[in-house]
Amino acid sequence: MYDFDLLVLGSGPSGQKAAIAAAKLGRRVAIVDRRDMLGGVCINTGTVPSKTLREAVLYLTGLSQRDLYGSSYRVKDEITVGDLAARTQHVISRQTDVIRNQLARNRITMLTGTGRFADPHSVWVDTEGGRATRVTFDKAVVAAGTRPARPDSVDFDDRTIVDSDGVINLEAIPRSMVVVGAGVIGMEYASMFAALGTKVTVVERRERMLDFCDEEVVESLKYHLRDLSVTFRFGEEVATVEKHEKAALCTLKSGKKIVADTVMYSAGRQGQTDDLDLPAAGLEADRRGRISVDAHYRTAVDNIYAVGDVIGFPALASTSMEQGRLAAQHAFGEPGRAMHELQPIGIYTIPEISFVGKTEEQLTESSTPFEVGIGRYRELARGQIVGDSYGMLKLLVSPTDGRLLGVHLFGTQATEIVHIGQAVMGLGGTVDYLIDTVFNYPTLAEAYKVAALDAANKIRNITRIDG
Repeated sequence: MYDFDLLVLGSGPSGQKAAIAAAKLGRRVAIVDRRDMLGGVCINTGTVPSKTLREAVLYLTGLSQRDLYGSSYRVKDEITVGDLAARTQHVISRQTDVIRNQLARNRITMLTGTGRFADPHSVWVDTEGGRATRVTFDKAVVAAGTRPARPDSVDFDDRTIVDSDGVINLEAIPRSMVVVGAGVIGMEYASMFAALGTKVTVVERRERMLDFCDEEVVESLKYHLRDLSVTFRFGEEVATVEKHEKAALCTLKSGKKIVADTVMYSAGRQGQTDDLDLPAAGLEADRRGRISVDAHYRTAVDNIYAVGDVIGFPALASTSMEQGRLAAQHAFGEPGRAMHELQPIGIYTIPEISFVGKTEEQLTESSTPFEVGIGRYRELARGQIVGDSYGMLKLLVSPTDGRLLGVHLFGTQATEIVHIGQAVMGLGGTVDYLIDTVFNYPTLAEAYKVAALDAANKIRNITRIDG
């Protein structure tokens, strides 16, 4: 007889959903995590704090209203870290309470401490007081998440040189900042601090940023960030970073030197598996701390599953939740459907980017014919009302049957509006559905109708000539 039917290591999005799914099946479930990390990285240092920070920045700077009230408009002239932290801590506290209540409502036991495997059916839970308790289980789910990767050559001090977790705890808003890495996290923070008035320089060893996104959308983002005085250094690498009393000196391999109050490294993520003692359970992780799983999220040990960021791509809170739920269902023989292949991507830069489906580049490489339909926010009454004259929606449409092949958005509420296109694509809808549908007026969602008509008119003109 085991202590628990399911033991979950980690209380982030994937761990929560795995635990709740098993509890709904009538299983005895426990989660192991530190007291100060309920909700995982997502709630405490990652997704939720960074998106809350973004909303605080947008509100306090009045950035989204400057088309209406002038380029000098601000809600608050002197924005402090305290202004930003107050909102962030409020949301973290409320979300932590929600998670705690959900776990209690589903009778899930919370074991406070850190877990490490003793064997394939038990773990040692090390408490904050230094005691270790052995807990046994039938099945386990590893949902340990990740931490920012820190190059060994960099002397992080969480003040002058920080990673993407530490940046939310800065004591003051820096006057200048170097962001190393133009990935999703790097670009999100670069745009936030640029909006606050920080002079940002982005250093990226590749020749372009966000290369999995639509190229036109990325170019639009670069234009807007340059308008906020962001400098891009593509094809460059940081050779050394020297800390000085009130600043840091970055030397690039090309010989360029950049002085900044703060340097933020966004150099990928590392799986938090170092302290799990995986070999005791018959498991191992790769050099990035990731665990290999099969299609059902089962590891090389039959009764142990792994989900979320610790298994690698796509490493999104949204997909991680589904992985946790599906893993728990499979572990206890509950029939379930595989995750839908259409998974939206949301990037919370300023402005937002979101897409679902294929990009123009992917369709061209696979020799798939497509037509493009564009709906611009400036053509919509709602776009004028909210002060967004730059936003756009792009539809990639099959000229043969009108199916949507891709939906790409840039601008206000992009991460919300993308779900309309996702639903149409997922249900096999065509561009005709969007043309014939009545949208509320005035809304940003009307961009779908504008883009659909644009694509349909182009297809009609080609058909008229080409037969």
